[in-house]
Amino acid sequence: MKSFDFIYDFASPNVYLMHKIMGQIEDRSGAKARYVPVLLGGIFRLTENTPPLVQFKDVKGKIEYNRRVMARFIEKYDIPFQFNPHFPVMTTPVMRGAIFAQDKDYYGQYLDLCFDAVWQHQLNMGDLEVIENTLEKAGLPAAQIMAGIQSPQAKEGLFATTQAAVDRGAFGAPMMFVGDEPFFGKDSLDEMIEWIVNHG
Repeated sequence: MKSFDFIYDFASPNVYLMHKIMGQIEDRSGAKARYVPVLLGGIFRLTENTPPLVQFKDVKGKIEYNRRVMARFIEKYDIPFQFNPHFPVMTTPVMRGAIFAQDKDYYGQYLDLCFDAVWQHQLNMGDLEVIENTLEKAGLPAAQIMAGIQSPQAKEGLFATTQAAVDRGAFGAPMMFVGDEPFFGKDSLDEMIEWIVNHG
C-alpha cells in the first residue's frame, strides 16, 4: 500500500487538526500515514526557524488571518477544538512517550489521547503528574509509559527522529513526505493527495 510520512508534535494545533481528519486523507489518497514523532522546538532550533506567533507578531493582520484560516478549517471538517491556555505546551515528555509507544499495539490510542488532551481538554501535557493521570484514566499502562518517557532510548530516539526530519528538509509541522517530496502545512493537503494519486 502507498504511504506517506506525517511529521508531528502534539504541541501544534495545526498538526492536531490534520490528525483529526487523517482517516479522510488516507481514504482520498489511497495511502497510509506513517506517524513520525519529532520535537517541534528542536526542528525550529536546528533550522533557525521561529514559531508563527513570534515570526509574524509585528506583521499587521497576519496572525489574525492565520486564525481565520484555522477557524474555517475547523468549521469545514467539524473538528472539536479548544485553544490550550498552557500554550506553548512543553510536549517533550509526551513526545518521548510517543517514541516509546510507537511499536506498541496501543500507539493509535496514545496518539488520540495526547492530541485530545492538549487541544480538546486543555490539559498541560508537559506536567508529568497530569500525563500519568491522563494515561491511567484512559486505561493505558501508565507506569510502563512513564518509565519509558524517562528512558535514555526514548530521549535519544526523539533526538534522532527530529534530526532525521531536518535532514530530509523539515522546517516545521505539520509536514508530510511522499518519498522525498515534501509538503508543508494543512494548506498543501490537496496538493499532496493529488501527488500521491498521480505518482503512484
